[in-house]
Amino acid sequence: MGFDDDKVNEEGATKVSETHHVGKTATDEESGDEEGKGTLSRYKSESSIAATEDEDDDEDRKIELGPQCTLKEQLEKDKDDESLRRWKEQLLGSVDINAVGETLEPEVKILSLAIKSAGRDDIFLPIPEGGNPKGSWFTLKEGSRYRLMFTFQVNNNIVSGLKYTHNVWKTGIKVDSSKEMIGTFSPQAEPYTHEMPEEVTPSGMFARGTYSARSKFVDDDNKCYLEINYTFDIRKDWQ
Repeated sequence: MGFDDDKVNEEGATKVSETHHVGKTATDEESGDEEGKGTLSRYKSESSIAATEDEDDDEDRKIELGPQCTLKEQLEKDKDDESLRRWKEQLLGSVDINAVGETLEPEVKILSLAIKSAGRDDIFLPIPEGGNPKGSWFTLKEGSRYRLMFTFQVNNNIVSGLKYTHNVWKTGIKVDSSKEMIGTFSPQAEPYTHEMPEEVTPSGMFARGTYSARSKFVDDDNKCYLEINYTFDIRKDWQ
């Protein structure tokens, strides 16, 4: 979950890198032609999560956002601008405004997590209560290619700039840091599915062993919807 195969080399040295993946959602494509005509306003909430060294940098670069509005208020804004009104309706899709239009805060629930590797059954990861699995959460084979896939539900309001962050340590040394921008999503009854870019686990004697990791799902307001602290193993073969 966030490795490149050169992170841990045969001499035992570690390399730290940060990758930024930018994903485009269906709403991005639909609104692309209308760029510059208007945006849905948001505000920077008071919510915060424990910052790592990399997350401290994000705090410095954070943009001050405008006031947050309910979906009903969003639709009322600029209602005389026909093209902007159509763009907003396209973004919101089949959202039942009467059901969620008065709710200010978005809700994002991560429904499932799975590791996909060609030629093997998917490894489904139970999401623990409290975000801290007991013992090793999963085992990966050294030098194997895999992807993380997850499904999530968005309720109440639009979630802006949802992203996945991931940090990995081995024997107390950070060996990997990655970040995936997932996108902006409107509430809907059907879950969304997102698949991460392919990763490769490190290989070699010094790469094997137990790792600790922290994975988070946060939005532009730095509101954390799920944080998981866990350990996992890299072995010579699948177990």
